[in-house]
Amino acid sequence: MLRHAIAPARFFSQVPNEIIRHPRLSSDAVRLLSWQLSLPEDADQSLSETAKRAGIKKTGFIRAKRELAAEGYLHEWRRQGVGGRWSTTQLISNAPLSARQAVAVRDGRPTDGLPTAGGPEGRSVGHPQKNTEENISHPSSPDPVAVSEQAAGQASAAGRKDASPNTSPASGPDPVRTVPAPFVERGAQALAAVSHGERRLRLSGREVAALAPLAGDWLRRGATVADIREALTQWLPDRVHSPAGLVRDRLTRKRPEAPTFAEQRAAERSTAVARSGPRVAEMRECAGEHVQPRLFRPVDGEALCPSCRCDRAGTEAPAAAEAAMRGGALVRDLLHAHRAEAAV
Repeated sequence: MLRHAIAPARFFSQVPNEIIRHPRLSSDAVRLLSWQLSLPEDADQSLSETAKRAGIKKTGFIRAKRELAAEGYLHEWRRQGVGGRWSTTQLISNAPLSARQAVAVRDGRPTDGLPTAGGPEGRSVGHPQKNTEENISHPSSPDPVAVSEQAAGQASAAGRKDASPNTSPASGPDPVRTVPAPFVERGAQALAAVSHGERRLRLSGREVAALAPLAGDWLRRGATVADIREALTQWLPDRVHSPAGLVRDRLTRKRPEAPTFAEQRAAERSTAVARSGPRVAEMRECAGEHVQPRLFRPVDGEALCPSCRCDRAGTEAPAAAEAAMRGGALVRDLLHAHRAEAAV
């Protein structure tokens, strides 16, 4: 594959490769997000207007918004003003944000992992940079002597870091922190269900809240609640000393791979085909007496419709009550006879 790319000198935007190559964002979602990020700071253009200008149809726009919101690139809030009118506030970011981080950015408060909000500054969109090599993915070859000196300096710094026991290694951004709130809530429900069903994995409410982002990341990657339960309860030891530690280890070590966008579309199409079958295929004809055949959807393999079951229960109730009364009288007679024999 041959590529020919010329670094633009003006009117360009810097978009992270994580957005362009995102496996779970469609082309409409990437185009919508890139278009919004390329706008100036003072531009007040809604997502719907951007979709119209970009030529994105209504169905594609709805799917793109859903994908951006699920991945944490889009956050929306609806508020009611003093006069009773509702307004929608939209936040677009070039990095995934959790619900708490998005609220902090909206309110101008500092957040974990994000730079502190300061005074407004001009953006470099549409203006050339001093060094255009920083804006392309294939910079020119550096000086080999400088590279060797830089590598030697990095090796010596790494040796000093390994020799110092109090130095903690630098950690990159944790992808679990960017799990959207709906997945975190569903992950907490899945962990609570596993904790109630397995006595060796009893978790407190605080531990469930701390481990919910890990379980939510599983759900975001396409796993089901049954997959989480199987991964946590399979091959458990007879005694678990730290249930929270075991759950954290298994959720981290057995985390499934993120599905590609093509796999997600194939799963959606298969689900749509499965749901498009005839609804009467799940129905059954009632075995009771009706003027015309009556269809109903059984819940547990029953052969009678709800009306017939209610009628049969109403006719059988008096007979059952009479049998119970006869049985009670017989038991009383036997007790009296036994007491009379014991007195003699």
